Amino acid sequence: MHRTMLAAIAVLADDTPRRTGPDFGKASPLGLLVVVLLLIATFFLVRSMNRHLNKLPGSFDPEHPEQDQAADEGTVELDRGAPPACGGPADPNGPTREPDR
Repeated sequence: MHRTMLAAIAVLADDTPRRTGPDFGKASPLGLLVVVLLLIATFFLVRSMNRHLNKLPGSFDPEHPEQDQAADEGTVELDRGAPPACGGPADPNGPTREPDR
């Protein structure tokens, strides 16, 4: 057991580099092609994003806010005979509750 541990330590402690040579660590032309394709894709993505952002209005404030204000103040008339829109109670005052004892 000790001999295998010492052999493993000796192999790990060996300082000679395994992969040395004139071409070690150099990039291939395929790597350059991948980088160039990623740069081109990024360029077109940014260009498309800028086009979409230019189509947005300068402000999202409505020109005639009267309709929105009427809805916010609760002045919208409810159709009493229609079923509830979101599965809520049909009574506009809400569900009735028993008083707590």
